[in-house]
Amino acid sequence: MIGLSQQLSPLSAGYIGQLVSSLVAIVALIFAIGWILKRWRLTGPRRRGIISVVDAMTLGPKERIVLLRIGESQVLIGIGAGGVVGLTPLSAPIVFSHPASVPRAAQ
Repeated sequence: MIGLSQQLSPLSAGYIGQLVSSLVAIVALIFAIGWILKRWRLTGPRRRGIISVVDAMTLGPKERIVLLRIGESQVLIGIGAGGVVGLTPLSAPIVFSHPASVPRAAQ
């Protein structure tokens, strides 16, 4: 009972240790939530309007190519550490024969 009624001094080692451990736990929780969202692609682009991602392929840790559908046309772009580069607009859109055969975007 005596320990519960006594408050720690703001300058005591126990108080500072408790404060630091709480801050470390909060920062670790933030990083864990960010990793989970990135891993499950919960923060990725959603299909809205006339622009959508048809397919994507990872080429390296920070490089990938993405096939975008914009209206009725398709455009192939490259995404890397240096930014986004338009590779080529496709003269004829790629048509998938079955919806089940459409590859899922690379993770």
